[in-house]
Amino acid sequence: MKRVFLAGIAAACIASTTVFAADVKIGYIDMQRALSSSEAGKEAKEQLAAKVKKYQEEINLKQEDLKKIKENLEKQGILLTDSVRATKEKDYQNKLKDFQRFTKDAQDELQGKDEELTRKIYEGIAKISQEFGQKNSYSFILIKNDTMLFADEKVDVTDEVLKLYNSSRKK
Repeated sequence: MKRVFLAGIAAACIASTTVFAADVKIGYIDMQRALSSSEAGKEAKEQLAAKVKKYQEEINLKQEDLKKIKENLEKQGILLTDSVRATKEKDYQNKLKDFQRFTKDAQDELQGKDEELTRKIYEGIAKISQEFGQKNSYSFILIKNDTMLFADEKVDVTDEVLKLYNSSRKK
């Protein structure tokens, strides 16, 4: 009895979906492509690349300093008294910890900046997508992702939304 009832409900849902489906307009956005090819995305990449370069230069300098200190410590180790060698080793260890802290802080800052810039771009594209969807009578505009087994390229609205997003930033 339950199976017959459930089958009846399923048939009714399928029938109503078929009638309703004629009015449904669906599109999708490839958000990865939108984030990377938008003008804001390109600017964000440049900003991050400049920060990475700056940090990498500082890291390289600090690594060279640490290398020199370590080499001097190894060369002079035999000639130094135990207390002087211990002091120099402790100094080296402190500088090494500072270096490790600096690289971790730099990495955290870069990751935070990347997330901040990505979020701003994402929010802007989402807002434009909503306006685009309403204006063009879309029922749904989805984000293309790994769970989508198939998406016809004919319903990809990424380029149209990107044009609107890029032009909205110029205003």
